[in-house]
Amino acid sequence: MNRPAISDVIDRSEHGGLISRITSQQTFWVLLAAVVACISLSLMTDTFATERNLFNVTRNFAFVGIIALGMTAVIASGGIDLSVGSTLVLSAMTVGVVMAAGWPFWIGAFAALSVSLLVGAINGVLIAYAKMPPFVVTLGMLSIARSLAMVLSDNKMIYEFGPDHDVLLWLGGGSTLGLPHPLIILLILAAITAFAFRWLRWGQHLFAIGGNEQAAVLTGIPVNLVKVSVYMFCALMAGITGVLEVGWLGGVTTNLGQAMELSVIAAAVIGGANLAGGVGTAFGAVIGALLIEVIRNSLILLGISTFWQGTFVGSFIIVAVAFDRFRQSRSAP
Repeated sequence: MNRPAISDVIDRSEHGGLISRITSQQTFWVLLAAVVACISLSLMTDTFATERNLFNVTRNFAFVGIIALGMTAVIASGGIDLSVGSTLVLSAMTVGVVMAAGWPFWIGAFAALSVSLLVGAINGVLIAYAKMPPFVVTLGMLSIARSLAMVLSDNKMIYEFGPDHDVLLWLGGGSTLGLPHPLIILLILAAITAFAFRWLRWGQHLFAIGGNEQAAVLTGIPVNLVKVSVYMFCALMAGITGVLEVGWLGGVTTNLGQAMELSVIAAAVIGGANLAGGVGTAFGAVIGALLIEVIRNSLILLGISTFWQGTFVGSFIIVAVAFDRFRQSRSAP
């Protein structure tokens, strides 16, 4: 009787272990759900797989995905940011007002991103140094930032952006090689974020803080500085999205980004970010945003009222958290 070689047994064991590790990841199941949803919609409708609809889906999910990268960092560090939608509109209004006054695009974009970073810095300082709860600080900033956007624009719509008007519209609404620019920017930012999470001390430190803040302090990690930088990073992602959305829409009003916090948090959590901190990936944030957009798009194509969107998104958050808890309970000794 022939016995299998030891090397064959090891190879099978390693192969089985790899499959087990992949299937134990929440991101794998979310990606699978997105793929199944896309295939199902392609078979059930004649409009989902069209070039125009796929272009819209990829562009629209990119906006949520970019902010979800920042939200994933915040959640992984043990915090939360409810002000991203208001930061988005403040950034959008800033670039609109500056460009409408006749300044070039790069000045408007610089001003918009600077304002966003300032919002993130204020959030971070109050949370890290004043020891205020992230929920309270960012909830307050949600109201403050949107109010400032109203003051800045006198609550009026801005749709003329001076001499660089076409540059702004090209950036947010144009495409290169058939790919919408927001998607290209999302992929670049996701690659940078993934690299930072995996290889930079900043990424390692924020996960350490989210996993056990007291232990992070004892090991000499500059916890307060890292927390401030994390909220600034999240606000920067919201600011970039604000500039892109103005270019896509061709105008900006003060209701831009309203209630976007739910979609962004949902994308991060569905993508595997643990609300208890210490867990999250850039790839998961992108996949979570994709699934949410596919759900929204499917409701429209199937003729279902968009009022159901909140129900589906909320249900996915609950299911994602429940799946994570179940997985942790099974892995616990």
